[in-house]
Amino acid sequence: MSNAYDAIIEENDHTRWAFGTGFDDPLAGVDPSVPAGMDSADLATYCLMLGDDALIMSHRLSEWCTNAPELEDEVALANIALDLLGQARLLLSRAAQASGEGDEDALAYLRDEHEFRNVHLVELPRGDFAHEVARLLVFSTWRLALLERLADSPDPVLAAIAAKGVKEVTYHREYAAGWVLRLGDGTDYSHERMTAGIEAVWPYTAELFSPHDVSVGVDPQSLRTEFDTVIAQVFDAARLTTPEVTAASGKAGRDGGHTEAMGVLLAEMQSVARAHPGATW
Repeated sequence: MSNAYDAIIEENDHTRWAFGTGFDDPLAGVDPSVPAGMDSADLATYCLMLGDDALIMSHRLSEWCTNAPELEDEVALANIALDLLGQARLLLSRAAQASGEGDEDALAYLRDEHEFRNVHLVELPRGDFAHEVARLLVFSTWRLALLERLADSPDPVLAAIAAKGVKEVTYHREYAAGWVLRLGDGTDYSHERMTAGIEAVWPYTAELFSPHDVSVGVDPQSLRTEFDTVIAQVFDAARLTTPEVTAASGKAGRDGGHTEAMGVLLAEMQSVARAHPGATW
């Protein structure tokens, strides 16, 4: 292109990546039928769980726009949020398709708090930057291990979504690990803040590996060894130690129980859709 403006004219539509065009559809050519022998209700619930994780984590990351320490990090966190929003859309659409009820918008904007199935980690209020990269490291390390296994799912739609997600979450984990290392192995003050961030999110780590009744996905307990190995490598390099803290108590997010922060988050996220039901733009 001779200049930046040439890239956004209609003839060069395929290059307009910044405006959401030119992307390959990860589900192109994939048979959307639920595989024979797979329980549709279980598949819908499982996709809802993973879709809710991505949706709520995306919302929390989007709160860093204009709040990140550097412009580069605002762009990075916004892009990670968009990746997760894309995963949420695909997963919620699959959940709606498998259950035969609603669509991705209805699932995102018209459910009440107790109907969401995300883990508590993703809904925690935004803290400081060290807290956020600690949460992102934990979340992306766990989710990457999960998606790598789901890429072999007998459901071709879930497998395609997972394969696309692996590429994205690999970067998310790399970004978070880089900042945890920089802060943990930096100044005494940055080390103190990074330690506090790890200690704040660690009580919510155990829930990621808690078993549940849905049988169509990956056994969450099978992810623990890989998770611990990766986290130990990052912590060792960053001069951090794994906190000795009690796991957070209360009804699990997978069962519709949430922290006080969830209601406030949903009130903000769902406000426009609920104020203008059925609106399009």
